[in-house]
Amino acid sequence: MHEAKQYRDGDNVRVRAERKNKAQANTDLPSASLRMEGDMILGDTILETRGLTKEFKGFTAVNGVNLRVRRGSIHALIGPNGAGKTTCFNLLTKFLEPTAGQIVFNGVDITRERPAHIARRGIIRSFQISAVFPHLTVLQNVRIGLQRQLGTSFHFWRSERSLDALNDRAMDLLTQVGLTDFADTKTVELSYGRKRALEIATTLSMEPELMLLDEPTQGMGHEDVDRVTALIKKVSAGRTILMVEHNMNVIAGISDTITVLQRGEVLAEGSYAEVSRNPLVMEAYMGSADAALTGAHA
Repeated sequence: MHEAKQYRDGDNVRVRAERKNKAQANTDLPSASLRMEGDMILGDTILETRGLTKEFKGFTAVNGVNLRVRRGSIHALIGPNGAGKTTCFNLLTKFLEPTAGQIVFNGVDITRERPAHIARRGIIRSFQISAVFPHLTVLQNVRIGLQRQLGTSFHFWRSERSLDALNDRAMDLLTQVGLTDFADTKTVELSYGRKRALEIATTLSMEPELMLLDEPTQGMGHEDVDRVTALIKKVSAGRTILMVEHNMNVIAGISDTITVLQRGEVLAEGSYAEVSRNPLVMEAYMGSADAALTGAHA
């Protein structure tokens, strides 16, 4: 308990203060809410890529992508299968090294940083497949995400009771995602939609400034899709979300900005109303510029 309190009063406060100061520094700007540092833009932009490229032995999966994500927004990355969306995510979180280009987060060039450093900066991602511990309880899954706060991750000789200090925060996160009643349930017994909600809770436990969600409604029925969509909208308050998603109803309902990729390049960008009427986008998705970009999945 003493160590937990010591962390909360020390490192946790420091990390939050650093992130707050960075955000404040980027918002206390002239009327345009932007300023230049070299040729990088700070302020309303939390994440920017310039000429981001990834080649695999002659095949170019991502080609010169220029992406700018506005702070506090829900930004969707869409495109047909094979457009390079997940590769972009892997580049942003450094699971892959870019062949060329630049990644800037909060005005800092993070292009050559390691995945662990990216996560410590507050960029946290989920994956296409469910990534939870199936035979632990829902509460235990969230506590794993919180355990770093105690600084005892590798103290294998300590009793599990030392983690009880995290229970209140874990329950608070479960409340946010609507899983309070399932705290003592083994994760393997949850529906797929609730497992996705649990993933969002564990992502929130890392205190992300930027959440990257990779197809969060993939494989869900309509009821789970509606629940997870509402949850994403709820947890976006005070955060920025960049998401890959195929469900056009989800995209239309919660996205502020949409970037469309095709064959690794940016095809179009704008609001849903703008990109859904774009002839190039309609042709990429539907095979014809005369078709409408509608429907549950596209």
